[in-house]
Amino acid sequence: MKLWMLFVVGAFMAWGCYVPMIHAGQVALGGALRAFLCVGLAYFLTAVLVPVGLLSTGMEPWSFNRTGVTISFIAGVLGAAGALCVILALKAGGTPLVVAPLVFAGAPIVNALVSMGWNKPKAPPEPLFYFGLLLAAAGAYLVLRFRPT
Repeated sequence: MKLWMLFVVGAFMAWGCYVPMIHAGQVALGGALRAFLCVGLAYFLTAVLVPVGLLSTGMEPWSFNRTGVTISFIAGVLGAAGALCVILALKAGGTPLVVAPLVFAGAPIVNALVSMGWNKPKAPPEPLFYFGLLLAAAGAYLVLRFRPT
């Protein structure tokens, strides 16, 4: 297995556990905003202190440019906004068994379309690509339709 694939497994394992965990945190704290504040503190530890430590080791140079900082900052806002939307969906009555399949089936569809807009494909996608998008939506439907109660 290639190293990048291990990181992919780590990402889907972490994000797959995120919605049930944040829901449990909301319930334990009795509020969504306090749970989101804890998420923010965890982001700070993970996304600020760890990279500063790794950059300090010389793993990458300390050089930054305006375009990269701007795009990366917007990406961070999008990530935090997504987490906030999940938390507010749970606060508003959604459950992990409903919210997560919708988010994690919808996100790859949006990702595919945005990625194609950002990096234009050399050739038009084949019909099976669109069928795959439809299958992602159908998968979410099936998970929701036959979810355990």
